[in-house]
Parts: sequence; structure tokens; C-alpha cells
Amino acid sequence: MSVSLFPVFVVGLLGSVHCAGMCGGIVGALSFAPRRPGTGAGAAVIALRPVAAAPAGVNVAAYNLGRIASYTAAGALAGGLAQGAGALSGLPLLQAGAYWLANLMLVAMGLYLMGAWSGIAHVERAGQWLWRRVQPQLKRIGPPDTPGRMVAAGALWGWLPCAMVYSVLVTAMLSGSAASGALTMLAFGLGTLPMMLALGLLGARLRGWLRLPAVRIACGALVLGFGVLGLARAAGGLPPSWLHTLCVTPGVAP
Repeated sequence: MSVSLFPVFVVGLLGSVHCAGMCGGIVGALSFAPRRPGTGAGAAVIALRPVAAAPAGVNVAAYNLGRIASYTAAGALAGGLAQGAGALSGLPLLQAGAYWLANLMLVAMGLYLMGAWSGIAHVERAGQWLWRRVQPQLKRIGPPDTPGRMVAAGALWGWLPCAMVYSVLVTAMLSGSAASGALTMLAFGLGTLPMMLALGLLGARLRGWLRLPAVRIACGALVLGFGVLGLARAAGGLPPSWLHTLCVTPGVAP
């Protein structure tokens, strides 16, 4: 089952205003974490001043590489599980139900971004059991003072419970295969990338702008629109020809 990746990318781009409050402080703090003083041969000289830290841009890019890699892995798992359970194409009722659920979650995400309804935040509780197991691994990485450690930190932080990620994971599941699920979440992750790069480099200044009600309402309304279009398509109220490009979730086979 094919998934149109462009709207998934746009949902990630628009929904990334949510990342400003949830992940912006994290990536900002990690990106400017100083390196430890040098050790080993010549330490008496090097210890007089800290080893120069990697450029902030390198740290931000490394963190986001790990974060998007974790999204891609989650998409592969979601798509692969669906494929193993029968590829959903052979289960029309379950497929249709998942399609409606995916679009309803987009509607809920849009309302959440607009500040109109926060019920979708309860969905994040479903991921707490996994996060409680992932979070302790952050201590084993050590200080995020190298690009390699930033990649590892991003890969772990990518499993932070997030309703926006979960809403797109349903679409990844509907894709029906591990490869398609991975591509779906990769497109979503790349959509969040511009905002996360900017948050890592600009920090609090950009977060303040993204908290403006007008910005959140505008982005939320567009995400809401994607969900409404998908629901209209599911109900058969709009022709599928031009909607394939705009709808995030794939169409339901008759």
C-alpha cells in the first residue's frame, strides 16, 4: 500500500512547533555541551585549557541524525509488524479502522497544536513504559561532548513519548511493510529537521516565537486540515484523484 510522503513531510514540518516545547531545550543544551579536558600524553599542557568543542552545527546535526534514525527504526517496526500480521490488505475492516484512527489522530494533533483540545497528550502515557527502560541508557553514553555521542543521545531521545510521533506511526503501520514504514517515518523526521536545527542553534529566541498563539494556531489548522481531508476521503465524500497527494494516510482498498 503506497503512502504519499510529501504530506507526511509537511505534517512533520508543521507539527515541529510542538518540538519547541518538548525537545527544544534538550537539543539546545546538548548542542552546546562542552568537552571534557584532554587526558593522556601531554595532559599537563592540554589540561591548562579545555579541548575545543565541536562546532554547534555539527552537534545539532549529529543529534538529529540519531533522532531521525530512531524514528525510521520505529517506522520499520510498525510497518513490519503490520506486514507480519497479514499486511492489513487482507483484513479490510482492520485496515479501514486503522485508516480512520490515523486521520482522527491528525485531527486531534491539529487541535492540540491550536490549544483547542489537549486530549491527545494522554496518548503519550502509552510510551512511558518504554521510555522508563530507554532513559537510563543516556547515562551510559557519558557527556555528549563528541558527534558520536550526540548521535547516540539523539537515537535515545527519539524514543521520548510524543503523541505527534505516534500519530504518524499509525500511518507507517498502514504502509504495510517494513521498508514503507521506515520511509514514512524518515519523511516525517526530515520534516521536523529544519525546526530542530534552528532550535539547536537559536535556542530560546526561536522557542519564544514558536509559542506565539498565532504561529501555533496556523500550524495546527494546517495539520487539522490534513486529517479532515483524510476523513472526507475515508467517508467517500471527495474524489481520490487529487487527494492522494494531500492525504497523509493511504487510501482504503474497496
